[in-house]
Amino acid sequence: MIWLNKLFKGSNLKFSAGQCHGRHADDGFWNKPSSSLGIQREYDDEDIDQALALSLSEEEQKKGKTVDKSLLEEDEQLAKALQESLNAEYPPRQNGQICQPNPFSFPSVSRRCAGCNKEVGRGQSLSTMGAVWHPECLRCHGCNKPITDYELSLYENRPYHKSCYRKLYHPKCDVCKQYIPAIRDGHIEYRAHPFWGQRYCPLHERDGTPMCCSCERMEPRDTKYVTLDDGRKLCLECLNFAIMDTSECQPLYLGIKEFYEGLYMKVEQQIPLLLVERQALNEAMDGEMNGHHHLPETRGLCLSEEKIVRTVLRRPIMGSGHRLTDMITGPYRLIRRCDVTAILILYGLPRLLTGSILAHEMMHAWLRLNGYGSLSLEVEEGICQVLAQMWLDSEIVAGSGSNVASTSSSSSTTRPSKKGARTQSERKLGECFKHEIEADASPVYGAGYRAATRAVNRYGLRRTLDHIKFTRSFPN
Repeated sequence: MIWLNKLFKGSNLKFSAGQCHGRHADDGFWNKPSSSLGIQREYDDEDIDQALALSLSEEEQKKGKTVDKSLLEEDEQLAKALQESLNAEYPPRQNGQICQPNPFSFPSVSRRCAGCNKEVGRGQSLSTMGAVWHPECLRCHGCNKPITDYELSLYENRPYHKSCYRKLYHPKCDVCKQYIPAIRDGHIEYRAHPFWGQRYCPLHERDGTPMCCSCERMEPRDTKYVTLDDGRKLCLECLNFAIMDTSECQPLYLGIKEFYEGLYMKVEQQIPLLLVERQALNEAMDGEMNGHHHLPETRGLCLSEEKIVRTVLRRPIMGSGHRLTDMITGPYRLIRRCDVTAILILYGLPRLLTGSILAHEMMHAWLRLNGYGSLSLEVEEGICQVLAQMWLDSEIVAGSGSNVASTSSSSSTTRPSKKGARTQSERKLGECFKHEIEADASPVYGAGYRAATRAVNRYGLRRTLDHIKFTRSFPN
């Protein structure tokens, strides 16, 4: 109907619907939705009458036909009903009071705070971890103080202030004592010692940060390592158990010879044992195949040639700047009386590390002196590592150490930790040196040790050695 069309086109009815403002629930903040509705009436009865008359006239002229009386009556009734609705009182009243229309209906669902279990109204609240909270009830798991939405960090489904989370869980570098910086994608990258768990920034592997030549821990900024005469660095814990000269090492040497005798592997020949500096050990390596090669340097060597070697005759003393000085060395002529002329060990290492290197080199000597001939590197180094590990085990498990260990303490009254039972820190060092042997990834020392261990565990040490002698390989 054209007149009805014109009626609605000509009207000035306007609606202003309310809007809901707030954040998504994941942002931890929610605002009560607000709404408004406004209706303006801008027409009157006179305008309606004119519009109806005009519409009917135009309709009659266009069609050029007589308007059906029944249709006119129908239109008049509809117009009358519309007129009555427009004349109705607005806004509606009840008992003289204005009744405000409610354009939105909210379901009356009760929401309870996950903190206090009391009802949460439609005022300000926080929504996180799948629950609703009063602002004062959402508290940091670290400091127990309320958290606002912009401070919230979740870890293992627990709320934290961002500052508290950083303090508790963001890893700090054990070297520079600073927070380890995140890389570009937001992840945190750091290095960790496989045994000690020392965490540090990758940068410290390249910036010249000193590392202990014994336990391989990085030097923290608040600690000063000791510098040996040959430039190596030694942490204070390893220094406490270090063997510094040849005479101090002799009791340990006798104890390891007794260990071999207990395995029915007595070394009959008298083989000199010398503690040497790094330079002397590297010079002696020329022309020698066998040696305890522990990256980045060799720590022990079983010699078979006549040479003159400089050995450490007197331990150094602590000088200025945490540097050990005034060490006395002297020449020692090696004379070939058998297939082994001497065993050389790097000075300045802790007793248990020195002993494991010595047990390794003693096995090289025993193989040569008992006609095992030329073996592959994997077989020879593998079985030598097994003996070093067995000696370490005997020292750690025994706890009280050997009688020789007590005797060795008489040569140095300044280190009471070498007397009697192994201290907890020395046992920890022993476990570290065992871990170095067991976790070695090299194809010769690591793979050889694991192959030798499997053979010894299955067939025993004696049968494994007999098989090696006749087949130059480990038994399957």
